[in-house]
Amino acid sequence: MPCRRDSGDSVRIQNVEPIELAAPSGERSSPWSSTVIFVRVTTTSGAVGWGEAPTTLMTRPVFESVREVARFFEGRDLEESEQAFREFDRYSFYRSRSMEATSALSAVDIACFDLRAREIGAPISTLLGERRRDEVRAYANGWYSDCLEPAEFVVKAREKVREGFTALKFDPFGDEFLDLSDEGLRAATARVQSVREAVGPTVDLLIEFHGRFLPQSAMRAGLALDATQPMFMEEPVRPELCDALGEFRRRVRTPVALGERLLTPADFLSFLRRGLVDVLQPDITNSGGFTSAREIVDLASSLHAPLAYHNAFGPIQTAATLQVDSVSPTFLIQESFESSWPDWKRALVSGYSVERGKFRIPKGAGLGVAVNETAVERYRSEEMEPVGPEPPWVIAGTWVRRSGSSAGSAGRKSKPVRRVSR
Repeated sequence: MPCRRDSGDSVRIQNVEPIELAAPSGERSSPWSSTVIFVRVTTTSGAVGWGEAPTTLMTRPVFESVREVARFFEGRDLEESEQAFREFDRYSFYRSRSMEATSALSAVDIACFDLRAREIGAPISTLLGERRRDEVRAYANGWYSDCLEPAEFVVKAREKVREGFTALKFDPFGDEFLDLSDEGLRAATARVQSVREAVGPTVDLLIEFHGRFLPQSAMRAGLALDATQPMFMEEPVRPELCDALGEFRRRVRTPVALGERLLTPADFLSFLRRGLVDVLQPDITNSGGFTSAREIVDLASSLHAPLAYHNAFGPIQTAATLQVDSVSPTFLIQESFESSWPDWKRALVSGYSVERGKFRIPKGAGLGVAVNETAVERYRSEEMEPVGPEPPWVIAGTWVRRSGSSAGSAGRKSKPVRRVSR
């Protein structure tokens, strides 16, 4: 391991601790709500900073990757956190292609920026650049659980509009995967058209493809849904077939958005240069934390590319993302699952909120939020995410009707969520 200089009386990073949190037994969370990974970084002065990493069927691998990253940060001066970031990047042979390694690094980086900003009594935005805004427009996601029929989407879409949201994202494709059947295309089109008619032309619709389709099927869906005038279509094709996005953009009028699976600033630049994307969607928890966010914001600004950060996991991710939103010249809109979160996730953090479809950006020191460590201890877990009958990246009840859902007819039962360790 690399040598570390004697820091004397300076503040040093003493401990980096990954913490897995999980839904309590019996909680009807969507798969994307079932686990969260926090990272708690403690300094020799006793100060605590918080970061977060994504899960989505890689909870335990990311947890263990945090332990690898920790070896490069523990014992260093807090002000040397970015040097530690670069050193891990140099040592970790697969970092730029490893979601697990980069997610772990991102979480630790977020926590270190939290600490550094708290040291000077300022929000993290002070370390990033000029603060340009104090609130941001949000779009609702996660709102359409247990929706299969168009009428079910309509009821819940109207609820979100009544709450004040002026933009809604949803996946209308049910359990279609790779190939899109004629029946599946008709069903998806009916869902989107019904929501469009229900909410009117002033509410933006954002169509989530989840990177699930082969190019020909993605093209058919894009052309069919163009008529509903979405704000963007997200990840229309399989990530490994992304070169097909050039043809998709030439034929489909709706802008293409993506970025949650891109890990480095160079990845984003490559997609822009190749004409494969219109709207960038970095995820601060897997694209290098704040250290890389500054580079991504700068390249987006220089190429006039709109930024709409991906934000689908937990409250530390949201708090960190809002700090980046506040300084981004090309900010477009911010994803929000908050209004559809289960109670256990709401209990973890306080200090920000989304009201009438807008986030107020915290101005307090660091991330500007307070972590409820009692809740953190209550929901600790050491187990893997549950699986089946739906993948962990979908909204629950949109592939298979869940038994006991308000919509009625029973389907196959999901495997129970694990009992949380106490």
